[in-house]
Parts: sequence; C-alpha cells; structure tokens
Amino acid sequence: MELILWRHAQAEDGTPDEARRLTPRGERDAARVGAWLRERIAPGACTVLSSPARRTRQTADALGMPYGVSERIGTGASAEDVIEAAGWPDRRQGLLIVVGHQPWIGEVVATLVSGRPDGWPMRKAGLWWLSRRDDNEVLVKAVVTPEILR
Repeated sequence: MELILWRHAQAEDGTPDEARRLTPRGERDAARVGAWLRERIAPGACTVLSSPARRTRQTADALGMPYGVSERIGTGASAEDVIEAAGWPDRRQGLLIVVGHQPWIGEVVATLVSGRPDGWPMRKAGLWWLSRRDDNEVLVKAVVTPEILR
C-alpha cells in the first residue's frame, strides 16, 4: 500500500472554519503540488479522499481527479481516525491520497514511520508519500512542499 498525506494549501482566516477558502497563494501552491503529483500517478491508479472542509476540497480539486469526501478525516479527526479511514495496514494494494489537516497529518506520519504519535510539522500544501512493504516496514518515498517545486 502507498499513502500520500497532503495538507491543504494556505487558506483565508475566518469563520466558520469549514467554509474557509484558499488564498491566491494557496491556489497557486495547490496547483503546483497537484501538477507534480499528476506527473507521477497514472490516471485512475489511485483513490483520493478529502476532508469536507472547503480548503481541503479546493486543494483536492487542484489534482484534477475525482475524489470522495469523508467526515472521518475532518478538522477534528484524530490520527487513529485517519489511519482507520485509510485502511492501514490492511489495504494491501494501490495508492490512496488523503487531503487533510494539521495536526493529524503530522501525527499520522509520525505514528506510521516511527511508531510514536508525535506531532511532526507539515507545511501547507506539502505532502508525505509513504509506502508499506510486505514486512510492514514503512518507507518514506517523498516529502514535497510547494517551495521546492518553484
């Protein structure tokens, strides 16, 4: 199984939290990272799942692929909620892209890579690409931020 955890891009301040939109910079950063992903993923070769928050759906839109929305990975989700929603480690094949939020993205990555639920930092619009081997070892395939794609 491969798992990409993609943090939403920069969003406007305001309330309600679920309705916050991407800023112009956020739109550019999401487009940049989305283009990078499209170059590496065959059409139809992955499943994309987004938080219901507007900013995460806008970030997922930048990928240009169909996606599902799940309340289970919303702003109030825990790392355990997200790991369960992703089907880790039982999902044996395929690539799953989860578009979501801090702090749970950093917590999921820390849990899967190190076995400790520490909160690792994650840049807005950045992603971690993880792969699980048959022996359950987790490999980091890529860590990408919009700044390195300029």
